[in-house]
Amino acid sequence: MTTGVRTDADVGVEGNSRLTSMTGMVLLVLLAVEGFTVLSVRQMITLHVYLGGLLLGQIMLKCATTTYRFVRYYRGSEPYVRKGPPHVILRVLGPVVIVSTLALLGTGIGLIATGPDHREPLLTLHQASFVIWFGAMAIHVLGHTVAAGADIVREYRSARSSPVARRRSLRLLAVGLSIVAGVGVASALLPSAHSWTSGQFQRDEHH
Repeated sequence: MTTGVRTDADVGVEGNSRLTSMTGMVLLVLLAVEGFTVLSVRQMITLHVYLGGLLLGQIMLKCATTTYRFVRYYRGSEPYVRKGPPHVILRVLGPVVIVSTLALLGTGIGLIATGPDHREPLLTLHQASFVIWFGAMAIHVLGHTVAAGADIVREYRSARSSPVARRRSLRLLAVGLSIVAGVGVASALLPSAHSWTSGQFQRDEHH
């Protein structure tokens, strides 16, 4: 077979891998833009806040796909055991990436709720979680980029008649819905961040 799927039992494994990779690539782009806003966060605070909310949908989807693989593998599901686990370094790093990402976004949402006048200790925690997240994410990306790229190439080169390709539309729908959910969260959060985005925060910082 040209799809890389050995048996029908592997279709779900390959589909999970492709969905994880697609989600990861979308996340990588969004996180790169979010990281860029950190370079001048006071001037780009509105974009920084909006992207933070937008990321939530993709992060939840990626956590769901990776957790599903984790559970199936450790429960002894034959196709997942046959595929094997990621490299041990990436397995150890995975929880660090998830926890630091959730901490980064959680403290960010907390800062929106409390406002600039009550930023501590959340701001310090937000900055600390960013440092941990950045280091862990750099290794995570280096470790998964090649495999994720190969997954995406297979996704779009697979014959339409192949078993795994028949579910391609469902994977695209899942990614699309997670983006829509992220847009909804970001749009809902932005008005609550008025004290940060109105310009008062920037003026206060210069006095």
